[in-house]
Amino acid sequence: MPYYRAVGEIPRKRHVQFRRPDGGLYAEELMGEEGFTSDSSLLYHRHAPTAITKSEGVRDGPADGAALTPNHPLQPRAYRTQDLPEGGDAVLGRQVLFGNDDVTLSFVAADSTSELYRNSAGAEVVYVQSGRARVETTYGALDVGEGDYVVIPTGTIHRWVLPERGGGASLNALVIEARGHIRPPKRYLSQYGQFLEHAPYSERDLRGPSEPLLVDGGEVPVLVRNRNGLSRLTYLRHPFDVVGWDGYLYPYVFNINDFEPIVKRTHAPPPVHQTFEGPGFVICSFCPRPLDFDDQAVPIPYNHHNVDSDEMMFYVAGDYSARKGSGIGIGSISLHPSGFTHGPQPGAVEAVVEAARQGHDRTTEMAVMIDTFRPLRLGAAARRCEDPEYAWTWARTSGQREGDG
Repeated sequence: MPYYRAVGEIPRKRHVQFRRPDGGLYAEELMGEEGFTSDSSLLYHRHAPTAITKSEGVRDGPADGAALTPNHPLQPRAYRTQDLPEGGDAVLGRQVLFGNDDVTLSFVAADSTSELYRNSAGAEVVYVQSGRARVETTYGALDVGEGDYVVIPTGTIHRWVLPERGGGASLNALVIEARGHIRPPKRYLSQYGQFLEHAPYSERDLRGPSEPLLVDGGEVPVLVRNRNGLSRLTYLRHPFDVVGWDGYLYPYVFNINDFEPIVKRTHAPPPVHQTFEGPGFVICSFCPRPLDFDDQAVPIPYNHHNVDSDEMMFYVAGDYSARKGSGIGIGSISLHPSGFTHGPQPGAVEAVVEAARQGHDRTTEMAVMIDTFRPLRLGAAARRCEDPEYAWTWARTSGQREGDG
């Protein structure tokens, strides 16, 4: 994280004696990235965070990449996440859509609370499309809802707590699991880590834990993922026994509605929408904004080919006039791989130019995009909800797909 926070009780100096009311010492835990040469935080536990009483292997799902297949023969693809089944929790209920050696992308429609979980293979970003949850962590709790990016650093013990159903909706979310750390783009930060004035969001837009949870229980299992797979460790004491912490490393939330779009006179390329970066991929937010305002502007994406990336777009709200006639709607995902030029549907350019001439000067589109620098392979969930006709929609000259209204 690019700025410092202190929560709960901490001693005056690092690594000095810090005693409990009964005279015993609190147990200090340093959580640090990149061999303790990057961001870190110090946590103070009532009990030793090292004591485990059991370890057992857990049969892993397709998140290990074994069930991923190449996008071959090469073609653009589209998927309907709304057709995927509901069920499970926000960890074990993940349905893998795509993946490569850098990142796994899954969809979840959770209807139950997860067990305690620690991903030690990399950081996670969970984009909440709909529903609500309370994310309980070693650092404290975060209440999350629609439009929230939930950023969970590598190694953070946490669980997703869903409200009692009572007829309520499930938690629908896109899960981005990195093989490393996820951070704001370096170009948004000063050399000391402060968000710069040109950045599309700032420290004020980020929500972090504000107080410890202070759970002081006995033995509890924690599901742990590392590079060897999935295990379940039983801890002698509950890991949420933290009385305080400070540092730059902690889970936080950023809502997509707080992203400030960058606007030009003519259409701007995708890097202006970048929100986070990870090893081998970037995350972008496409948000409502004024349309390009030059008198001769074509206020719609031009045909483009990112020769180094696969582009995955998750359409979460608004109206995507550029894709009218393609079958794309809210909840859809498109996958445009390297080796394929993509752009507006036939007839969309003329329609948008005419709409701008008549005074339509804003776009309501909202989407989350992940560009990966290695090819994305296809998971079982993608195969279950694919639209088999999508690849051919650019060849239709009417600008409208058969069956579309």
